[in-house]
Amino acid sequence: MAAAGKVILDEAAIRRALTRIAHEIIERNKGVDNCILVGIKTRGIFLAQRLAERIHRIEGVEVPIGELDITLYRDDLTEKSSQPQVKETQVPDIRGKKVILVDDVLYTGRTVRAAMDALIDLGRPQMIQLAVLVDRGHRELPIRPDYVGKNVPTSKKEVVSVFVTEVDQMDQVVITTG
Repeated sequence: MAAAGKVILDEAAIRRALTRIAHEIIERNKGVDNCILVGIKTRGIFLAQRLAERIHRIEGVEVPIGELDITLYRDDLTEKSSQPQVKETQVPDIRGKKVILVDDVLYTGRTVRAAMDALIDLGRPQMIQLAVLVDRGHRELPIRPDYVGKNVPTSKKEVVSVFVTEVDQMDQVVITTG
């Protein structure tokens, strides 16, 4: 079952991109000591889990994983819904750690800004890095990813949708015209 639109990453391409990102995380951090992967709800969590599995296969080390809900930190909260649905945040102690935030798509940078605000409220990490499956450009804030699965130049009229098996019963990244 394929999603409507142009497939820009299929299951194999997503797998390769995540494997490459895992290697880059290990290389940049000279291993994964003191690192924590924190996925931004919803799909970022599953991508963080997959990265942790790959890092474990490569390094033989279990990297702690956290789940971050940024709903209350969004600057467009009142525009999205009058009754926001807050999900649970479960993040290990981040004080003094290297936190790698994981998200599916980087667009304006506002989600990442909200995630950094949420993280800082939990403690002061040594550093925050950003891993995204897709960087589609159009930043509104000065935020740049450290690890990118695929850069996809888009127009603002286009929509980039990430589908993961854990939620959508398939792995795919699709671009559609809105």
